[in-house]
Amino acid sequence: MTQYRVIVSDRAKTMLGAHIKFMAQINPSAARDIKTRLLAAIRSLSTMPERLPFLDEEFVPRGKYRKMFVERRYLLLCQIKEQAVYVDYIVDCRQDYGWLMAGALK
Repeated sequence: MTQYRVIVSDRAKTMLGAHIKFMAQINPSAARDIKTRLLAAIRSLSTMPERLPFLDEEFVPRGKYRKMFVERRYLLLCQIKEQAVYVDYIVDCRQDYGWLMAGALK
């Protein structure tokens, strides 16, 4: 089975930190739990990242990003290039992320 390198962008790391920081203000235990789950999901991309469906949005080039939902609350967007998976965004689906679909993903 092919192993992929998983590379998390600085933007995705910042987004992850912001989600965890926000959650920690409300419930520190839940923040630790979601951080553990998100990191496990990211690590899982090292094997069979092709299992993820493509993001199919009007303003996003077809076949560019794959998507993974974590806890039905967080959306990870990544690209597979050769033997690497690039995690570019970690979005909290409870927030408005129309800005992302409208232009940032082109």
